[in-house]
Amino acid sequence: MGRKSTGIAGVLAGVSLLATACGGGGQAEPAAEAGKPAQVTFWGWAKGTQQVVDAFNASHKDVQIKFEEIPSGNAGGYAKFSNAVKAGNAPDIMSVEYPQLPDFVNQGALQDISAEVSDVKPKYPAGVLGLVELGGKTWALPMDAAPQVFFYRKDLFEKNKIEVPKTWDDFKAAAEKVKKADGKARIATFFPDDPSVLAALSWQAGGRWFGTEGDAWKVTINDEPSKKVAAYWQDLVKEDLVKVQPSFSQEWNAAFEDGTLWGYVGANWGAGVMKGNHAGQSGKWAIAPIPNWGTPSSGMLGGTTFAVSKGSKNTKAAVEVVKWLTGSQEAWSARLSSGTSSGFPAITDLVPVAAKSFDASFYGGQDIYKLFSESYATIQPGWTWGPSMVQTLTAFKDALGKVGSGETTIPDVFDTVQTATVAEIKSRGLNVAQQ
Repeated sequence: MGRKSTGIAGVLAGVSLLATACGGGGQAEPAAEAGKPAQVTFWGWAKGTQQVVDAFNASHKDVQIKFEEIPSGNAGGYAKFSNAVKAGNAPDIMSVEYPQLPDFVNQGALQDISAEVSDVKPKYPAGVLGLVELGGKTWALPMDAAPQVFFYRKDLFEKNKIEVPKTWDDFKAAAEKVKKADGKARIATFFPDDPSVLAALSWQAGGRWFGTEGDAWKVTINDEPSKKVAAYWQDLVKEDLVKVQPSFSQEWNAAFEDGTLWGYVGANWGAGVMKGNHAGQSGKWAIAPIPNWGTPSSGMLGGTTFAVSKGSKNTKAAVEVVKWLTGSQEAWSARLSSGTSSGFPAITDLVPVAAKSFDASFYGGQDIYKLFSESYATIQPGWTWGPSMVQTLTAFKDALGKVGSGETTIPDVFDTVQTATVAEIKSRGLNVAQQ
């Protein structure tokens, strides 16, 4: 993965002013009451976070974290945070996924923490660090990366002599065999409510939804690689080779339980989800590399950063907490030992700690972190998230919901979202390059 273009400095409205208006270290730190530790407030939702907070509070006397678990970002967490920023009562630290980070920077909701994190930046691969750097400033620290993988029912694939697909052509052939073996079964699901999967698949295929030209945003959501992905999945839907179900829904989980769903196109963090939701199928599942277009490659599906909010009066303490949450062995051991998280550390030196801490018996003892590492190494370079991803993802959801009924097609959805995103970015006073 490559760093973001330095041209982004000129295309995020007001970013150059933010370091002065709300930059880290510019505010006086409130003194903790005599004999009492400083308190840092933190909102998040990632699996295992409570255990991490407990570990921090047990091992630190001068600073304590007051944690509030909130709904995941797109389920209301981001709206709650935006409203809190406007009301002046935001937490010191907020979970922000990579796609939404530019949006919150553009809103002036976050602090520039460049000076405070210069000591730990060398620990991160350039590509993942580039996802939190905008306008030459660092706005968050990455917690995890989220390389794509494919989960499959190893027992059913072997029983029916279906080879694990290596390419997307193989995947369609395997999908046909699954349907032939059991008319009710399907190899995977198309999620009409989760455009982040299509983003990762487009990333993997070499798509570039956003970039910059001079001081303007370049928007190419419907570029050729992305339209190839859209056409491919439209074909699977049309031929009834995949289920069309909302992500993480009751019906989706039920299809795993009744044996009519034999696979899941996801990312490393899905390992903890599957283990937690389908404990009775322990030993029946395995994980494979994500199918590719001819050469091993991957995109990122999700991933979380921790940012310090604009109104924090505890910047110094908050940044130290963020460094510990993202970069300490103790934090990763606590998160993965919870049994609910299969997070993959953004700092590669911490991967052995994660691998040691996650119980992979659900996957027959497979060395899943070795697989995650290999997928991470093939993530396509050069991906950039745009300045209005909350709106872009909403536009996707609105349009994708009509795919299952045949009212629209997935390729047409990409065109619809391209138009809507260009209009949104222009409405924010930002420049958009001519296509």
